[in-house]
Amino acid sequence: QVQLVESGGGLVQPGGSLRLSCAASGSIFSITAMRWHRQAPGKQRELVAAISAGGVTNYSDSVKGRFTISRDNAENTVYLQMHSLEPEDTAVYYCNADKITTRDLRRYLDIWGQGTLVSVSS
Repeated sequence: QVQLVESGGGLVQPGGSLRLSCAASGSIFSITAMRWHRQAPGKQRELVAAISAGGVTNYSDSVKGRFTISRDNAENTVYLQMHSLEPEDTAVYYCNADKITTRDLRRYLDIWGQGTLVSVSS
């Protein structure tokens, strides 16, 4: 069994910064693409940023230039560094992995974390 556990959310003032982490647990051999999504109150979930196993990144237009996604494959962790936060960034942020392969070669597809709340307010 594998899990994704997000951390790092909280309350921050407009213009502030936060760093989210998402750690995969279990006897992991490899993880393919990982993504951060968010869902604001009353809105649909949206893709924020993605990173391939090789480190190629993509961002939504709304966060480009402010957010940076990165990963540490040795630690099975993906990060989202967020700067210049705006009230519109308030949402629950979810981590997602396309495929996780364990050391006994079990494959888990489309795994999601439980989410971490980011609130941007003065």
